[in-house]
Amino acid sequence: MALTVSLVALFGLVLFFLLRSSSLSFGSAFIAVMFGFYLATTGAADPINDLTRAVIDAIPNL
Repeated sequence: MALTVSLVALFGLVLFFLLRSSSLSFGSAFIAVMFGFYLATTGAADPINDLTRAVIDAIPNL
């Protein structure tokens, strides 16, 4: 649960700075979508959480 809360804070912070700099690109759209999925409790949140957890678990193995 702490991982999800920190990702919401991270995506929210990145989205805030992207909106302040008026940077409209694919990256800012991805950040906005990810922030929305983590903030809301939808049916798609569980697969995204699983994918994020798998990516984070794979990073130390690189």
